[in-house]
Amino acid sequence: MSEVMMDRISWVTYEARVKRDAPVVFLPVGALEQHGPHLPLGVDAMLSTAVAAETARRVDGLVAPPLNYGYKSQARCGGGQTFPGTTSLDAASLIGLVQDVIRELARHGVRRIVVVDGHFENQWFVTEAIELAVRELRHDAPDLRVLRTEYWDFCGKAVLDPLYPDGFPGHALEHGALMETSLMLHVHPELVALDQLPDDGPAAFECYDVYPQRADGVPPSGVLSSAKGAEADKGALIFDAVCSGLADAVLREFQR
Repeated sequence: MSEVMMDRISWVTYEARVKRDAPVVFLPVGALEQHGPHLPLGVDAMLSTAVAAETARRVDGLVAPPLNYGYKSQARCGGGQTFPGTTSLDAASLIGLVQDVIRELARHGVRRIVVVDGHFENQWFVTEAIELAVRELRHDAPDLRVLRTEYWDFCGKAVLDPLYPDGFPGHALEHGALMETSLMLHVHPELVALDQLPDDGPAAFECYDVYPQRADGVPPSGVLSSAKGAEADKGALIFDAVCSGLADAVLREFQR
């Protein structure tokens, strides 16, 4: 099978593949953000990259290097900016970064791009970057098409219901909890500290935010819902559902 990671092939090979195969190019976007005492800071980029790479293998695509920084963590979906190690971008910086990468890929001749977002807070700024890039390139690359997804949206009730017998807490509260921990046990088990799995939450927040940010309502671990019960087998089920769903969407949308 051909190498899917763009940064692991030469420019000559890359040019040939773009010209010969017109591959879909995946751009993973993550964040550097606390995910509790049991997971590394880079979870969001690691998982979006793993999803992008496996999906690229299924559709004969390529994966650009991930963007490892994301928009500011928010208390109600990421624990907030009060934790050491959480290192974030302003909205304008993230928008500009994603827009620049899309512009460069289009300059190379790429016309089908999938942005795989792994950080809840990124989505509207990534969307803005895509909108601006498509508008900017409407004359030079009128056939450019970009698909954006938060990868977890491909994990539906059929997968989630058996994993959460007490009810799924929602993606916002799944920060560092059972889903992300199970996925990390599947793709990067060596980075999971099983002896430090938190059993917090689900966190309870007010229906508003206050700035400057406070840690009100955020459990001390930074995890917003329990990670107990996380298993590699569960992660494998989630991962396959996500990659299968994304591969189907890519083939469906880009065959039009």
